[in-house]
Amino acid sequence: MMTKFSDFDLDFSKGKEGEDLVSETLLSGTIEVKTDLRWKDTGNLYVETECFYQTSQSWEPSGLSVTKADYWAFVLNGLIVILPTSDLRIVVEAEGTPVDCKIEPNPSRGFLIRPEHILRKFKYAPAGD
Repeated sequence: MMTKFSDFDLDFSKGKEGEDLVSETLLSGTIEVKTDLRWKDTGNLYVETECFYQTSQSWEPSGLSVTKADYWAFVLNGLIVILPTSDLRIVVEAEGTPVDCKIEPNPSRGFLIRPEHILRKFKYAPAGD
């Protein structure tokens, strides 16, 4: 006779994996948090990679280019999207559109990505990635 696990047993197991991942992320990893106030209007997320520094009068790496954080979080009108920084770099490289942000006094350069680019990266990633 085969033992059939109930949906509860299977759902509980997957739920526990999810809880462990969130706990590990929040307790053991460093997280760079960015609040994007314009994403709702534009549909894009801005990821900074360079900034113009007034003191040196030069463009220097910043944001994603220099972060040492394990994870990157976007705060989007109460929704929080957290992903490994290494995966964000992959998404930006594959899907990002270069853009200059000319807001004075600290203009920056970076890339626009869409939330669905992040979701697509994980949708087609092999299990366990």
